[in-house]
Amino acid sequence: MLLSARGITKTFDTADGPFQVLRGVDLTLEAGETLALTGESGSGKSTLLHLIGGLDTPDAGEILIDDLDIAQMDDTARAALRCGAVSVVFQQFNLIPSLTVADNIAFQARLSGRHDAHWAAELADQMGLAPQLRKYPEQLSGGQQQRVAIARALAPKPKLVLADEPTGNLDEATATSVLDLMLELVADTGAGLLMVTHSDRLAARMSRRVHLARGQIA
Repeated sequence: MLLSARGITKTFDTADGPFQVLRGVDLTLEAGETLALTGESGSGKSTLLHLIGGLDTPDAGEILIDDLDIAQMDDTARAALRCGAVSVVFQQFNLIPSLTVADNIAFQARLSGRHDAHWAAELADQMGLAPQLRKYPEQLSGGQQQRVAIARALAPKPKLVLADEPTGNLDEATATSVLDLMLELVADTGAGLLMVTHSDRLAARMSRRVHLARGQIA
């Protein structure tokens, strides 16, 4: 089992008092499996993804990745995990504007000491980015920027890829193309993929799907 989340709870303070976003969530993912996480806005999808990615910590429960409980790691250890074994694809791309496409793709892999120039070039080629490598993010279309973000996430050859609405800002044709490439590349590397999406059409492309409602897996 690549990922095992058990009894995950998370509460945030609001102007109206404490609000429990997650109420004892259990979730598993095997290596090589693709899983869609669906749910209404505010159901806790992104919160759960951020907890699994070590961007935040749960109030209770455990999150095991390769039998390591990331909820018990300190910030430095979780950051190291996100540079190598776990990659996150954000909806807003989060590219570094001062770096070229080539350097954005290589950035995460270099931080983790897992940079493979041949693999990075192959990713750029498969993503259709080879002609854009010397350009900067502001010179790219939204679809191209998302391809760079996906290539960056896959460059370290992570065991687990977390994608938060990775095609949410793209038109349908571009979204389909981007997901096709992501599924192909994840399959090639044997990674597990957990994708948050509002799209039933895209969720149907995954090997399994779960639905989050009122802070619990329905």
